[in-house]
Amino acid sequence: MFASCADPETLSGLSWLTCYLTTGKHIAFYWAFGTVLLLLAVTAPVALLFGFGGAVAARSRVAPLSWLGKGYIAVVRGVPDIAFFLFFVIALDQGIEWLRHKAKCPDWDQPIRQGNDFIVCAEAKMPLSTSAQWVHEVYGFWLAVFTFALVFGAFAANVLFGAMRAVPRAQIETAEAYGMSRAQVFRRVIVPQMWVYALPGLSNLWMVLIKASPLLFLLGVEDIVYWARELGSTKTPQFTAYPHGDWRMWYFLFLLVFYLGFTRISEIVLDRVMLRLTHGQATLGSHKRTGPIGMNKAGPP
Repeated sequence: MFASCADPETLSGLSWLTCYLTTGKHIAFYWAFGTVLLLLAVTAPVALLFGFGGAVAARSRVAPLSWLGKGYIAVVRGVPDIAFFLFFVIALDQGIEWLRHKAKCPDWDQPIRQGNDFIVCAEAKMPLSTSAQWVHEVYGFWLAVFTFALVFGAFAANVLFGAMRAVPRAQIETAEAYGMSRAQVFRRVIVPQMWVYALPGLSNLWMVLIKASPLLFLLGVEDIVYWARELGSTKTPQFTAYPHGDWRMWYFLFLLVFYLGFTRISEIVLDRVMLRLTHGQATLGSHKRTGPIGMNKAGPP
């Protein structure tokens, strides 16, 4: 905050607005945009890793592994995201604390479940009650990353599983005719080729992930939606130095512009990635380019 903002009652007009937009809560609001972007940047590759593992397991010839992969895809995709977030995070958090409780407090003689309460020894709390605030925030953030990655990993697994099956059988048979093993065919033929077929589905999944980021508040993370609601609600002189009416519409309008702009940038980047992946390939996703004699550079007309 600027030095001139020491006495808000003496301010008006642009000076009042400048000081209002530089309060501590607004700084936290601006940092929350970084939290959302960091969540997306970390969650996307982790979810893709979950999805790749699920897709590989689903197409495995080992029956239990195949059942595990297909079960993961079916169960997570079949549960509403909001219900999964509300249940899974609580279960995961309590599961971690239960394991720590068993390891750190073996002499505990009281039941952990006491009615609706889940009580463990102080040493088993995650994080510890004596931990700094940033430890609690980092712990909540990584719980959110893991939960988002697990949910969207199931959708990514379904997309990648279909993309692997979409690779032309002729290419696989040719590789096998050259003496490649099943693992070599998978690594050298299927995986490089599947991305062309998977990218449209993964692009849609990325857009859904962007739209799902406001669910962070369910996981205890103070995200941009939380701060927009907090800052935009009516403030009175008794509770704040910058009283104002109900401004939530303007804050959420700002979030609308942010999400639309971010989505548009994502579309441009994804279109360029698709163009690069399909360059020189005769696929429906490729852009045809004709040479001076009117021939498609990806092949004969």
